[in-house]
Amino acid sequence: MGPSTVAEVVERLQAIEASASASDGVVCFARLYREVTESVAAELAGRRPGDPRFVERLDVRFAGLFFAAADAYAHDPASAPRAWVPLFEARSRRGIAPLQFALAGMNAHINRDLPVALVDTCAELGLRLDDESVQHADYEGVNSLLGEVERRLKPSYLGGWLAAVDRVVHRFHRVDDVVAMWDVARARDAAWTNGRALWALQDDHPLANAFVLTLDRTVGLAGRGLLLPADTLLGRLARAVTRA
Repeated sequence: MGPSTVAEVVERLQAIEASASASDGVVCFARLYREVTESVAAELAGRRPGDPRFVERLDVRFAGLFFAAADAYAHDPASAPRAWVPLFEARSRRGIAPLQFALAGMNAHINRDLPVALVDTCAELGLRLDDESVQHADYEGVNSLLGEVERRLKPSYLGGWLAAVDRVVHRFHRVDDVVAMWDVARARDAAWTNGRALWALQDDHPLANAFVLTLDRTVGLAGRGLLLPADTLLGRLARAVTRA
């Protein structure tokens, strides 16, 4: 059963964080997701949205899709959305930086799940997915908050002496490339557009399902790119020293 409040979303994310080591890929994403959720909730408390009910229901429905994907993969990997499979498959793989795991989760969640959550939320509340709506203004307000939160949190996924030395020694750094590829505001803008397209297809169920399936597969392909190992000679050397 999915969460019904933002507080329950945070509790479920904390449970995922406690379920495996800090280096686990899904834990890396859950930590970022929880920190972002808590930070945005704190910011929103000081600036009341135009439609608070929409903002909370969207948060809850959105999170529920991640939890459902994780549960599906745990019980039957073939039943999980394709967008999420790269992260779940690679969660224990060495050579992938924590930030890569976190961004791969954001890729799946925003690019695949958010359009679905937008349509489901508007249908539940009897709203229209409209660019001129109060709900769109609230959505864009959250975009700006997320950009601030993301910039604040990213450095915590790139810390450590090894990362600092690696940047100096290597002219091209895989993690830097991954960071440059990702922009949360642009991803959410695209999700809104895809949500509107999906909304327009509501009366054509086969086409709507095909749209989501195509989106799912495309996002999954991007996720595999985000999770290409960031390993470097220094990284391998550090692990060799640790093992020795």
